[in-house]
Formats: sequence, C-alpha cells, structure tokens
Amino acid sequence: MRPAMKPLAAAVAFAATAAMPPAHAADAASTPALTAPSMTASTPGGKSPLAHADTSFMKDAAHAGSAEIESAQLAESKSADPKVKDFAKQMVADHTAAAGELKTLATSKGYELPAEPTMTQKAKDKMLGMRNDSFDRSYAKMAVSDHEKAVALFKKASTSAKDADIRAFASKTLPTLEHHLEMAKALQASTGAKSN
Repeated sequence: MRPAMKPLAAAVAFAATAAMPPAHAADAASTPALTAPSMTASTPGGKSPLAHADTSFMKDAAHAGSAEIESAQLAESKSADPKVKDFAKQMVADHTAAAGELKTLATSKGYELPAEPTMTQKAKDKMLGMRNDSFDRSYAKMAVSDHEKAVALFKKASTSAKDADIRAFASKTLPTLEHHLEMAKALQASTGAKSN
C-alpha cells in the first residue's frame, strides 16, 4: 500500500468500525439482523420466488440509491457552488422517487430491501464530508463514478433480470441514470475535478 493511502485506509476502517452497532445482548434483541432470511423473500414452502440475481440487483440498487441520496444531501448542505447544489437537489429528488418505486416493486415480490447504504458507502460519505476546499471536486468525481456503476448495474438488469417487472423497472430507470451520468460529468468538468 502506498504511504499516502495508509491514512485513507485507516480512516475508512475507523469510519466503518465506528458505524457498527454495539454487540450487546440487549441491543441484539432490539436490532433486526441483516441476515439472509430477513433479506430474501420466501413462500410458505420456503423457496424464494425470485432468482438470486434479481434479488441481488434490487439489494444493490437500494444500497446505491441510498448512498446517492445521502451524499447529495451532504452536498446540498456543504457546498457553496450553486451548480453543485442544483445537481445535488436533482439527485435527491430523482433517487428518492426511484427508491419509492423500487420499494413498491420489492414489496410486491415479497422482498425486503436494505434501508441504507453499505458500510463502505457510508465510509466514503464520511470521508467526503471531511473535505473542505476540495469538497465540490470530490463530490463531482464520486457522482461520476457512482453513476457509472449504477448505469452498468441497471443496463445488465434491463436485459438479464429473470422477473419481467424487475426488467421493466431497470429499463424505465436506466435513461434517468444515464442522464445523471452526463450531468455528473458536466459538473466534474465545471469543478475542475480530474476524471478517472
């Protein structure tokens, strides 16, 4: 690991550890576990009505959407650049709407979505929030990277999801994500952030 990466790795590890719930017995009884049974749908026979790839897509889409909303809310409050604030406001609105549609779809399929970003995504947001002068550039660069991943995820699901409703949701949402990616690239250029 390069020397400059060690502080970042340590901060990410610290953020991930700090965000973990305590392992007390009393807390375990009141905190729902994120185990496979609570994350997958099941029928009375115990079989999931959805293909693993379809539930994996919904889980990944929910995590990505939650992360996008959280980082955009951070940008809305932290940035002084009107372009960044406008982009962030649009991301909150669009990703909140998509999250609502995804939740409705998942519920109709008997699948329970995760309610928040992954620990890694939370750590990235925490690190983003620690930036001051470079916040706008870092946010724009992260928005491009995150939307590139989301576009790839939704493209794949729009053609290969086994469930027709999941394919339809991915196909319907994909153009919005592609537009977000173009907006993010324009924002990245306007903030002077270097592309990957």
